[in-house]
Amino acid sequence: MHPLNTVKGAITTGFLLAAIISVWLTIWAGAGAGFHVPMLDRWLHIVSGVMWIGLLYYFNVVQTPGLAAAASDKGGPGGAGISKYIAPTALLWFRWAAVATWVTGAIYLIVGYGEAGAIHKAFTLQSGFRSIGVGAWLGTIMLFNVWVFIWPNQKKILGIVTATDDEKAAARKIAARASRINFILSVPMLLCMGGQSHGLPF
Repeated sequence: MHPLNTVKGAITTGFLLAAIISVWLTIWAGAGAGFHVPMLDRWLHIVSGVMWIGLLYYFNVVQTPGLAAAASDKGGPGGAGISKYIAPTALLWFRWAAVATWVTGAIYLIVGYGEAGAIHKAFTLQSGFRSIGVGAWLGTIMLFNVWVFIWPNQKKILGIVTATDDEKAAARKIAARASRINFILSVPMLLCMGGQSHGLPF
């Protein structure tokens, strides 16, 4: 199986290459062969976060406007193909990437941040942890929105669970609103996460 011919092959090859580079870098640094666990966890946090936020941006910037345009184009092909084939797969990656991002972020605060009680200090917005703490709270709200508002309502919209036309219409509004809120929250969240990593003094 050629790794460029399938998604699984490409993902597997990318992770294998990253593992090889990680081991090589530790050897080069004189630390001996092996994995640096906090670095590995932070990397997984970043990779899963890119997947989560990338799909969030795809939904808000590409798919939602595209489906609206398809619905208004009476002579066009419509959006059934997107709803049937693309949205369910995108939502699968989206919701589990959200979980992976939050969990790996929490693990990093617990074991990799280099200071005891970092997760408590972050979530209580203590001095030196305010930026990462605000980012963590925003990410927590966004995760909540994914699993409590977006996914349950998307299941109705996509026909995964039975719903009347009125229920589907209501579900569209709730899912769209929660997704748009997450889109907005992602911008300051990324500011806070990046700021903490690059030396903001708060």
